[in-house]
Amino acid sequence: MDSILVRGNGQLNGDIPIAGAKNACLTLMPATLLSEEPLTLTNAPRLSDIRTMSLLLQSLGAEVMSMQEGKVLTMSSHALKSHVADYDIVRKMRASILVLGPLLARDGHAVVSLPGGCAIGARPVDLHLKALEAMGAELELKDGYVHASAKGGLKGGVVEFPMVSVGATENALLAATLAKGTTVLKNAAREPEIADLARCLRKMGAQIEGEGTREITIEGVDRLNGATHPVVPDRIELGTYMLAPAMCGGAVECLGGRLELVAAFSEKLDEAGISVEETERGIKVSRGNGRVKAVDVTTEPFPGFPTDLQAQMMALMCIAEGTSVLEEKIFENRFMHAPELMRMGARIDVQGGTATVTGVERMKGAPVMATDLRASVSLILAGLAAEGETLVNRVYHLDRGYESVEQKLGNVGAHIERVKGS
Repeated sequence: MDSILVRGNGQLNGDIPIAGAKNACLTLMPATLLSEEPLTLTNAPRLSDIRTMSLLLQSLGAEVMSMQEGKVLTMSSHALKSHVADYDIVRKMRASILVLGPLLARDGHAVVSLPGGCAIGARPVDLHLKALEAMGAELELKDGYVHASAKGGLKGGVVEFPMVSVGATENALLAATLAKGTTVLKNAAREPEIADLARCLRKMGAQIEGEGTREITIEGVDRLNGATHPVVPDRIELGTYMLAPAMCGGAVECLGGRLELVAAFSEKLDEAGISVEETERGIKVSRGNGRVKAVDVTTEPFPGFPTDLQAQMMALMCIAEGTSVLEEKIFENRFMHAPELMRMGARIDVQGGTATVTGVERMKGAPVMATDLRASVSLILAGLAAEGETLVNRVYHLDRGYESVEQKLGNVGAHIERVKGS
């Protein structure tokens, strides 16, 4: 397995381009299953998860063509040959469950393996299944697969989520576009990726209102058309690279970044003494001399502080002046990066879903192990601000969510390189 070697070496300065959002692209790609006409996505990120979704769609009979070095994806589902999403592909990525709703809506049946992904909590799919049942689907769990059918097609209904779920909202939204009648999603997730999906589906001919609010209304149509749609910028990659100069000092402009995507996160940076400025090209982040201030963080569904930036923010708090409390309210078991940061000299006390971090002046490089996607990049950020060398092992997680991380950070002055595994 590859590793990432980081040497702490002071300030970072320059530009970092922000890619299209992984989570948005993985949600948009299954939309091709809803139409026989081509769907083209521009500003697509070049990541292993995108390749996995491409393989899954191809296994169902969809055509997927990658152009412009992977930044443009053109997909066509005019001749599906299978309605079975096999475990060997689905186990690699939780987003694979998002083919269930479109397959069921299009042809009235689907068999989809229960998914895998990062080990950051149970993340059950029961909310996905209950939403589809509210639209008339009959479901059976057998041998690790969801067997779904809807004789005569899905029907509009009221789906009230007992808790906010991004994935379940997305699956229900996809399915409802071809359901007969009106579907209302209550307590829906409000993430920018869902609004992006709604914009794309509307280009394809769907009738959707209310995305970005707690209630989304979908009037089903008989068929959807093809479309071309740009993937929204990745707010998690944006927040991650905003933290690089916050940790190391200097000034970095994140090209293509938009403040509304990371408003709650930016407020915490401002509270910590970091300058965040929206520019014509994106977002500029800078930090002068002196330590950042400790701030408390509680993860919440959008528009609150993102759980996917909690690990990276913890890395910053490890070198902040004072004591901070980070409360994780989205996923259980999401402080697995804390022991690795402690190997670098961080002072962290984890009690259940709360981590108390007492800042130190500087951490020291050490061999560490990535436990999930966001944890891996938090350790890289910590290494940038640490004294000496940090070797981050098991970075296959990293490649699922960050493209060209060594190049992007290297271009602003970081000493970072990939060490190929044997």
